[in-house]
This record gives sequence, C-alpha cells and structure tokens, in this order.
Amino acid sequence: MHESHETLEQARARNVRDALIEDLGPVDWTARLVPQARRVTGTVIAKESAVLAGRSWFDDCLRYCDPEVEIEWLTAEGDRTVAGAEICRFRGNARALLSAERSALNFLQMLSSVATTTKRYVDEIQGVSPNPRGCRILDTRKTLPGLRHAQKYAVRVGGGMNHRMGLWDAMLIKENHIAAAGGVGKALEAARSLSANVPLQIEVEDLNELREALDAGAEHILLDDFTLDAMTLACEINANHAELEVSGGVNLATIRTIAATGVDRISIGRLTKDVQAVDLSIRLHVEDGNDGR
Repeated sequence: MHESHETLEQARARNVRDALIEDLGPVDWTARLVPQARRVTGTVIAKESAVLAGRSWFDDCLRYCDPEVEIEWLTAEGDRTVAGAEICRFRGNARALLSAERSALNFLQMLSSVATTTKRYVDEIQGVSPNPRGCRILDTRKTLPGLRHAQKYAVRVGGGMNHRMGLWDAMLIKENHIAAAGGVGKALEAARSLSANVPLQIEVEDLNELREALDAGAEHILLDDFTLDAMTLACEINANHAELEVSGGVNLATIRTIAATGVDRISIGRLTKDVQAVDLSIRLHVEDGNDGR
C-alpha cells in the first residue's frame, strides 16, 4: 500500500524517464556516428487521420535529451489531423534528438490511438440515447501497466470520461463482494460504514438484484451481462433514480443499440487495452551550412 497517489504530472515524468532509461541504457552508440555539435530540424508527419494526444509526453522526451530544443506544434491537442499533415516541427542537437525520437513518437502514437478510438465511440452514440441525462463513454482499469494516467488522459482528450483511476478512489462492489457480505443490501451497508468518501457503485446480475440495489439506495449500478431487452427493462425500473452503467462485450457494432436502451454510461476496456498505434513518422534534416565540427 502507498500513502498517496501520483498526479498526472508525476506519472508523465516517470513515464518519460522510464522510457528513455529503457531505450538508451548507458549510451546510444548509433547517435555517436553524428558530430557532437551538429544541429538538425525535424518534422512529425501524420500518415493517417487521427485525434492528436500526447504532446506533453513527446515534448518531455525531447527536452530530457536536449533541454534547449525548440518545438512548434501545428496541430492542437485533441484536434484531428489527416494523412500527410505536418503535425510538429522541432530544432536542436542531432545526437540528442536521435536518441529521443523513438520514445517520443511511441508516446504520441499510443496516446493518439487511445484518443482516436475513444472519439469513434463517442461520435457513434451521438443523439441516440432517450435518457435526458444522455449517455457517456468511459474507460476501465484495463490499461497498459505503468501507463494508466497517460491512457486515461488520452480518453479524456478523445471526449470520453474516466472510470475510477484505481482501487483507491472509488468502490465497485462485485458479485464476490456481495456473496461474502450476504447480499446486495448488506454489501451496500458495509460499504457505507467505511465512510470512505469515494464514489460507490454496485454490480448486479439480474433485475431482482437491481431492485434490491435501488431499495437499498444505490446511486451507481453496473449491469453485468444484461441482454438488450433486460437493459431496457432496467432503465424502466430505475426511472432515472440511479446512474446505470453497462460493461462487457461492447464494440462499435453494438454501441448504438446499447446507448439506445437509455443507460447512462458504457465502459469499454478496449479503449486502452487493444491499442493499435497511430501511424506517425519523424523526418530529420541537417541544417544548411552546419557541419557540426
């Protein structure tokens, strides 16, 4: 257990440090082929359409190796870029930037992928929900180890919302907790007795458990493996009292029909778990008249 949790800024600094230590080790031998003082300019080019996310991780990687690097972004965080677009320009020490470019691009490709995927889901359910509160897309804890803050940040960039960051900032009572506590009502009672002052959500497996949870005053309920018809009935029974969430087996082919049942939230593990990097590339050019010697 730990006494505190990381902030996003602390997590980003750790991400960058770990990535560069992992990649560089004691020395980048290939970068030594370049004269020590040589300077270069570089560009990041998009090779496909994507929502851009991760500029700060990219910047910090370059600055870790070259504190004096000059960086100019041509695409804002959260904006969509298109194939062939120039996203970023930078200028600095050739050796340093050669050492930093892979880690910097890895972060930008991965986080842009999360943001782009999230935006697809967010766009897919626009205008379909009958719920007056609307329907929101959330992530889960199914993140790449060590990169949870980064990936959940990218979900927000893509227009989604974050579920709990970890086990410390919310309580989710699942079937085993319910069984051990002796039922839905008793599990909720035990959770409230902790006075944890964090969001409290309970998972239910059928409509009877849903009624038990509502009778016990549950404000956030997760519908586990409900059919579409059962989701619709759950929304009618709930009558907008608690926030209803659906998770499991969600994809772009099913998301609209799920949102159309009237649930409040849909959480999707594949936003952060099944990452296919956005195709970006870096091109470096030696400055005219610069022999670096």
